[in-house]
Amino acid sequence: MTNTIVYGIPNCDTVKKARKWLHAQGVEYTFHDYKRHGADPAKLASWIESEGVDTVLNRRGTTWRKLPEEDKADVDAAKAVKLLQDNPSMIKRPVVEHDGALLVGFKEDEWSAHFS
Repeated sequence: MTNTIVYGIPNCDTVKKARKWLHAQGVEYTFHDYKRHGADPAKLASWIESEGVDTVLNRRGTTWRKLPEEDKADVDAAKAVKLLQDNPSMIKRPVVEHDGALLVGFKEDEWSAHFS
């Protein structure tokens, strides 16, 4: 049983790169597919509390850009949880939970330091 969970969308290039990197390092993990299993609001809230809205919410993707302006205005933690639960593709990817730590996005140097 592994204590590493990777959250993401399987066809996302960054998630693919991160999973390939983990495999190359011999890190076993469980993959949680947002498209198939959704995004847990309590987990989203804890990630946002830990890392902040701006880290967890991906404002660069097409899903964000297509949102109505009123949805993009005044995004606080509670509003972000609702938006991300309704649109899991707006969660910055991947999110990794490992040994009580949280990694958001794939940054190879950060991951190398964490998993060494």
